[in-house]
Amino acid sequence: MLRRILIANRGEIACRVIRSAKALGMHTIAVYSDADANAQHVKMADSAYHIGPAPSKSSYLDMDKLFAVAEKSGADCIHPGYGFLSENEAFAALCEDKGITFIGPYAKSIEAMGSKTRAKEIMADANVPLVPGYYGEKQDPTFLSDEADKIGYPVLIKAAYGGGGKGMRVVREPKDFMSALEGAKREAISSFGNDLVLIERYVDNPRHVEVQVFADKHGNCVYLGDRDCSLQRRHQKVIEEAPAPGLSDTMRKAMGEAAVRCAKAIDYVGAGTVEFLLCGEEFFFMEMNTRLQVEHPVTEMVTGVDLVKWQIAVASGAQLPLTQEQVVISGHSFEARLYAEDPSEQFMPSSGTLTHLSFPTASDNVRIDTGVTSGDEISSFYDPMVAKLIVKGEDRTAALSLLERSLHETYVGGVKANIGFLIALCQAQPLQDATMDTHFIDNNCDELTKEPAPDYRSMAMAAWVYYCHLQAKDKKQHSPWTQLSGFKLNSVNEIKVPLADHTVVLHANTNGLKLDIDGDSYSLAGEQLDNNRYIAVVNGERLRADATIDDETLTVLLDGLQYAFTLTSKHYIGAEQAGSDALAAPMNGTVVKHLLKVGSLVKQGDAIVVMEAMKMEYTLNAPFDGVLSSYCYGEGELVSHGALLAVVEEQS
Repeated sequence: MLRRILIANRGEIACRVIRSAKALGMHTIAVYSDADANAQHVKMADSAYHIGPAPSKSSYLDMDKLFAVAEKSGADCIHPGYGFLSENEAFAALCEDKGITFIGPYAKSIEAMGSKTRAKEIMADANVPLVPGYYGEKQDPTFLSDEADKIGYPVLIKAAYGGGGKGMRVVREPKDFMSALEGAKREAISSFGNDLVLIERYVDNPRHVEVQVFADKHGNCVYLGDRDCSLQRRHQKVIEEAPAPGLSDTMRKAMGEAAVRCAKAIDYVGAGTVEFLLCGEEFFFMEMNTRLQVEHPVTEMVTGVDLVKWQIAVASGAQLPLTQEQVVISGHSFEARLYAEDPSEQFMPSSGTLTHLSFPTASDNVRIDTGVTSGDEISSFYDPMVAKLIVKGEDRTAALSLLERSLHETYVGGVKANIGFLIALCQAQPLQDATMDTHFIDNNCDELTKEPAPDYRSMAMAAWVYYCHLQAKDKKQHSPWTQLSGFKLNSVNEIKVPLADHTVVLHANTNGLKLDIDGDSYSLAGEQLDNNRYIAVVNGERLRADATIDDETLTVLLDGLQYAFTLTSKHYIGAEQAGSDALAAPMNGTVVKHLLKVGSLVKQGDAIVVMEAMKMEYTLNAPFDGVLSSYCYGEGELVSHGALLAVVEEQS
């Protein structure tokens, strides 16, 4: 039996692996970069080792450092989690060479599926339908453009060694092909170290359905049901569910058996996922992920299986504990991915300190997988996931209702979060009816990402939070003449709540509090439960909210929605409000490419510079017509949030 496990990962998945490994009595070993010195996975592990600077290429992707830790710590196995080196055949091969058990498939299996071109060949041999496309090795841009013309637009350019939406571009017009190809290759080499791409027909309005397979070293392989992952943005999944709704028993069995044939064809071992495009009554092979998936908890919820424990057992040489006939699917499960990002700003990642983080109470039907807590940092160096919220119900309707209710009880402060967006998805008719497809979010993004307009409830709560904040400051001053709570004169004590864009005034007297909001009056009472939780009673309606306040912003998290009120007493104006143009870095990151020569004439909206942050590329565009007069940073240079990357001058 394996005894000492090194988790070659970070964040939520590292914490998740540690929990199951500890339950098996294993000694858990964490690794961490400079940015993760105080991370939760480091605190949870039995021992932890520093492996370098924050950039992943200098830490979590550095194989030499990981193997040095394995030797120093006496690790007899390595779990790669997902992302980073989880699908790197060289890493798996080195584990085999060094006598360290890799908790995953053999290197040859990863290699077979790591190349999407090779994977397509294997699927063709296994009689699994493929989407028309070019899957060869030839990468001459003109040749690829000709192949795209043969396939017919729209086409999908996809990194052959990638996943998670990285190195992927949808191209609808021939004129856009070359620039899209260049961007896909650049992102692929940055994320996976290989810029080989394939071209295939882009299928409109499909569903994304995947099958969880599991194989041991004795030739046994089963499928543990299926999942629907159609709700995606930027080709990354947002809400997943198991089982996939609306499949006939015949279709479900056909997809499951096709997935098992795929696994057996490459002598697979461990947990893997075979992804399909579902178009009506037809399904097409997309790819196989030779690792544990982010959305694996929904399968665990409906099967009762701990997939990580199975991974460790199978890697130790054990046989699968269940046959295909013994696999039972019970109930329905949903997972929502909670990210630090701003949906109203094209899902721009939001880095910073989590000033407040709370979730609904965990139970058999509500599970929270996270790698952070209040006070932790969402770093610009890594994926901005905060947590995964997983629920289970007796049926799909009950599970979806529980997911929405649980999101309303989830609060994130200090960074922007996508909770409101997730709630909007839960309420969307296509998800309610199970008629969603992979383009639903893109086609309805404006409606789904609309920021909630402040109403009297949220502003009343903000007023109550401000009032409590003033009282707390008064008490610290120890002066009876400055304490609002002791102000008992007959005259009204008027307190202006400094919310920008709104006139909000509190009137405190011996009879309690009255509140004026933009000319309308309300009664107000309440209590402060702790530093971040408040109860306000507005005209008799009892509201509970989490809130944070500093010199610049008062943020109310009410019913899962975030209302950020700018305080007029703030001491500075942020870069976005100080007249800087659209060419300022939206976050910490790296300049990837200058797209135009200095001196070029530009039109408003022309692409000027590409930067990379949080594993994604962002293109910054000209704010107005003019001349590109200079670049402020060279390609490859690190930049801070708000830094001006280029200068466009208006022509006189």
